[in-house]
Amino acid sequence: MIDEDPLDKMHEECGIFGIYGHPEAGNLTYLGLYALQHRGQEASGIVTYDGKSFHQERGTGLVADIFSGQRLRHLKGHAAIGHNRYSTTGGNRLENVQPILVNYALGTLGMVHNGNLINANHLRDELEAYGAIFQSSTDSEVIVHLIAHSMRTKIALRIVESLHRVRGAYSLLFLSEEGLIGVRDPYGVRPLSLGKVKGGGYVLASETCAFDLIEAEFVRDIEPGEVIQINEKGVSSFKPFPQVAPAQCVFEYVYFSRPDSHVFDRNVYGIRKRLGKELHKEDRIDADVVIPVPDSGVPAALGYAEASLIPFDFGLIRNHYIGRTFIEPRQSIRHFGVKIKLNAVREIIEGKRVIVVDDSLVRGTTSRKIVKMIRAAGAKEIHVRISSPPIVSPCFYGIDTPTRKELVASDHSMEEIRKYITADSLSYLSNEGMFRAVYNTSPAENKHFCTACFSENYPIPFTGEEIIQIGLFDEHGAPKP
Repeated sequence: MIDEDPLDKMHEECGIFGIYGHPEAGNLTYLGLYALQHRGQEASGIVTYDGKSFHQERGTGLVADIFSGQRLRHLKGHAAIGHNRYSTTGGNRLENVQPILVNYALGTLGMVHNGNLINANHLRDELEAYGAIFQSSTDSEVIVHLIAHSMRTKIALRIVESLHRVRGAYSLLFLSEEGLIGVRDPYGVRPLSLGKVKGGGYVLASETCAFDLIEAEFVRDIEPGEVIQINEKGVSSFKPFPQVAPAQCVFEYVYFSRPDSHVFDRNVYGIRKRLGKELHKEDRIDADVVIPVPDSGVPAALGYAEASLIPFDFGLIRNHYIGRTFIEPRQSIRHFGVKIKLNAVREIIEGKRVIVVDDSLVRGTTSRKIVKMIRAAGAKEIHVRISSPPIVSPCFYGIDTPTRKELVASDHSMEEIRKYITADSLSYLSNEGMFRAVYNTSPAENKHFCTACFSENYPIPFTGEEIIQIGLFDEHGAPKP
């Protein structure tokens, strides 16, 4: 058996959920966050509003562990927002758990954020110089302080004025006495969708899989740069930001989103199967069986097997019942920490030429362990196929990625990586193949997506100070190792 190195995947960002106009808003938000658990497992929180008072519950851990029946009964009201957290900025402490809930000049405001602000440190320094006192270490709190400093008389106008000062990726939800407000940044990096709930009310969520669980009907995606307001008068929206070329995160299709979701107006599962088919078109090899690295590699492996006519099978079995913590026996089991999640099925692998399909290869440490485990189970040949291009650069728009020097493809050739993971062959999908799968056309080119992690082409520009601060380049303008 083998454990995935926690640093060997592009880690989830955050999941956000909001609802207005339903008497069980708190309960439905709990279910929505449950559906979005894959987007963040460190902490979760919910704020509700009953027309008179705001109610909040939050904690560290998984959704089902935090929200007991007693806590859910406390979350009364017809409107709510919720958040699942994976920390891209700030530590995993309770003060960093969202929603952020504050009192300010116009009343009470709750906020949840998915994304990352690249100029947060500069704004924080400026706000602190003017007397702002921060309660957390998250970049999200900067937005709340900017709103509190605004002199506008409507919350929507305060939000817009504040967001004109921030730069980066954000999908945001705000809950106030005036209703529910959702915003996507002008580039549309992070997803956000609108749904309609049976029995009344509207819902906003990071992914449509949250709608399915509460039997809400998908209406549409919130557009890049759009501000949507939901209150007792219904739904209205406007676009107050300068228009820019969309740069939606293509890695949502590769790994992050649940395969049963529609993200950026496309079905994730269908794209992942096509990624596998394109992978086979670009690099064909004879083999006896195609196996996925579960769970995220399954759709691409199915697509590869269909295109190649090579049998598909589950040669690796994942243990889904691993606790968040465990006691490692000292000296009793060698490398106990790497034998927890996956196990090879010898009867499927032994004596065969095996194609192993995974969605991505970040540091290479997990792939190396998987290959060695499959070889120990008797595989004759092992051919690793990755259904995305090489990851060569970190993300600064809301994904917790390793540093550039930890990304194995940033400074190693394909042959060097192959030797490191000990595979008989290695191949990645090309950028062109990825977009043929996304658009389901051929030829296809990138028109609407951010590919910074694959291309080093960052669509939201950095200032010189920010480039040095985030560690992208050194003070001489050279890429940092």
